[in-house]
Amino acid sequence: MIKNDLFLKALKGETVERPPVWMMRQAGRYLPDFMKLKEKYDFFTRCRTPELATEITVMPIHQIGTDAAILFSDILVIPQAMNIEVEMKPGVGPWLPNPIRTAKDVNNVIVPDIEETLGYVMDAIKMTKQELNNEVPLIGFAGSPWTILCYAVQGQGSKNFDKAKKFCFTNPVAAHQLLQKITDTTIAYLKAKVAAGVDAVQIFDSWGGMLSPVDYQEFSWKYIQQIIDALKDEIPVIAFGKGCWFALHEMANSGASALGVDWTLSARNARYLSGGKITLQGNFDPSRLYSPPAEIKRMVTQMINEFGKDSYIVNLGHGILPDIPVENAKAFVDAVKEYKAN
Repeated sequence: MIKNDLFLKALKGETVERPPVWMMRQAGRYLPDFMKLKEKYDFFTRCRTPELATEITVMPIHQIGTDAAILFSDILVIPQAMNIEVEMKPGVGPWLPNPIRTAKDVNNVIVPDIEETLGYVMDAIKMTKQELNNEVPLIGFAGSPWTILCYAVQGQGSKNFDKAKKFCFTNPVAAHQLLQKITDTTIAYLKAKVAAGVDAVQIFDSWGGMLSPVDYQEFSWKYIQQIIDALKDEIPVIAFGKGCWFALHEMANSGASALGVDWTLSARNARYLSGGKITLQGNFDPSRLYSPPAEIKRMVTQMINEFGKDSYIVNLGHGILPDIPVENAKAFVDAVKEYKAN
């Protein structure tokens, strides 16, 4: 039995004394101990070495006291397993030297054997579960098929993913073939994570908001729905679409246990658009963690009051930024732990 099961209770919509709290990218660059490991090992070495991934995953549990751990990994291990080369370039971020631009390129993409290509992730999960010793739940994750396609076609990060959109709109048959291959791989990957011991999974649709509501349904949501359908009976699924407020109604009726929302949406509108029944997660502006700790605590308390303490998971509206002071991240977590309902 997990000792601190607040996160799992919130996913079920159960009544809690206070909401649980964790932060996207919490196992990352704002922690000094992480930076020491970063100097020694390159990015994908950290992802592929179970001992390092475990150490990084557990860091924020011990150092800032979140109510859930999220496995240190990256959404781009999926395209790597699918025969798409991915590098992490300093100062650039993800870099794919041979982006997918044609139907022939799509044909060269494989749906891999997960244990063979991503077994190191399962090893890290098993090791992390041992290290956590049932203190808090462990979250596994994957990128949405659309978000993976964005990187695979664009070849790097982008403000508008124009090449990815052009590929979808000029070559829809090949685009849907690629999206389906990514979806099939992601389902197998997340099922392997469940078998390895994660307690919940989150799907990150970081670039869903780049699409119009109509295109979102065609090129993103229907693939996320396949993933939710494949997993929802086995494990709680959180769907997070950045900038996808327009799809909250469909998302709320998808079988997902919770929906992540970003900071551009008020609590009131998030509850309204999602129908008011599903657990919501979010949505503190990550840049607001630059505010003084006392101000952070005041704003977090206000945010919980607006969302309500039940059917709610406190989080940021996207990942924590690398230069946030650790004391500010701690103030965010402490504000939730000190919360008393009025």
